Amino acid sequence: MAYEIEGKKVLVVGLGKTGIAAARFAASRGARVVATDSKPLEALGDDVARLGTEGIVLECGGHRQASFTSVDLIVLSPGVPPLAEIAAADAAGVTVVSEIELAASFLRGQVVAITGTNGKSTVTTLAGAMLTASGIPTWTGGNLGTPLVFAVGTPAAEAGGVAVIEVSSFQLERTRFFRANVATLLNVTEDHLDRYRSFAAYAAAKARVFLAQRTTDHVAVRAGDRVSEALARASRASLHSYGDGGEVIVSGNDVHDTATGERYAKGLLGAPSDVLVENACAAILTARLAGATPDGIRRGLSEFRPLPHRMELVGEAGGIRFVDDSKATNVGAAVRAIRGAGGKVVLIAGGRDKGGDYGPLRAEVARTVRAVVLIGEARARMEEALRGAAALAAASDMDDAVTVALRLAEPGDAVLLAPACSSYDMFANYEERGRAFRTAVERQTGRAA
Repeated sequence: MAYEIEGKKVLVVGLGKTGIAAARFAASRGARVVATDSKPLEALGDDVARLGTEGIVLECGGHRQASFTSVDLIVLSPGVPPLAEIAAADAAGVTVVSEIELAASFLRGQVVAITGTNGKSTVTTLAGAMLTASGIPTWTGGNLGTPLVFAVGTPAAEAGGVAVIEVSSFQLERTRFFRANVATLLNVTEDHLDRYRSFAAYAAAKARVFLAQRTTDHVAVRAGDRVSEALARASRASLHSYGDGGEVIVSGNDVHDTATGERYAKGLLGAPSDVLVENACAAILTARLAGATPDGIRRGLSEFRPLPHRMELVGEAGGIRFVDDSKATNVGAAVRAIRGAGGKVVLIAGGRDKGGDYGPLRAEVARTVRAVVLIGEARARMEEALRGAAALAAASDMDDAVTVALRLAEPGDAVLLAPACSSYDMFANYEERGRAFRTAVERQTGRAA
């Protein structure tokens, strides 16, 4: 049942990409839209300014509590922190939802929701490609980069279509009726503890992906992952698993779907890392549960190219490889990146601390890392956590970090950007951080990557 917003007063909070899209969507459906952001209008850019010419009322440079308590519906952008005004709206009985909750209510096709601390962008992209190659009208996006409201009105939104959505814990916080016909939970490790009061609270936000599932729906988790399996028990859907002991397993040079008997050569992915093969297992199971064919799965695998800033080789010089995993914004992702780099590593890490435990990173650094170059706000805390595990050095910016790393590396090593932190102290986002790394590599090696 779609949210009835025609003629209703809707407040959109947060005017990044998602908020802009949600405001326009609500206005297009006949709502009277007010859009608010804590930043002043001049700091928000032309896209936000244009909203004011489209009949949308802008309240920028701060929030007005009266606007929160006098509307019919509030749509929150995923990056909006807890606000006193939102608490006031809750107390006043105003319905507060996320953008995916609003958008999904207008979809008539299947919804495939993929979440987890690490790997969800790759699995979402792979599963979407497999379903597309199977001839099913498919839309792929969500936290991957395109707000879900853009799926509404496409063939994928109609019966017989499928929306494949990467969903974050932030997006799931304000869902009520969001129903995933297939919900895949890849893993849950410490992350965003600068926002959540505990790991249990973060995990509970992830588990909301199962909230509205029915007995005819499906859940996919990694076999033997006790945290994910425990969270999945909140669902009424049928439980499936991948990995050792699951339905989709690695068998020699193949990925074997034991439920169908199909085998998919790992070589379809080129020369994949163990992490990519695990993600492929998850994607194969997810896509098959949503109706992908074996031929479509093979095509999806063979046409896949690694996403930018995810274990991306950006240069090589003097026998030293430079690998960009700027998307490794938490400790678990950084550990996986180090394991996937092969051989000895000179690690560039740091940024804005997210409140997690650096213990697992220390253990991995002690095993395979030659040296760590630390940057950003978290430098002092990380230095304390990693002292004695490997040689440590400090750098003032990304260019300096690559200079120092190159001096510390030896032929055969990988200089790996896997920050284990968010980027917001020095960069607008992880993409900008990754581009800065590539530029610094090109400058230091004297060649384009």
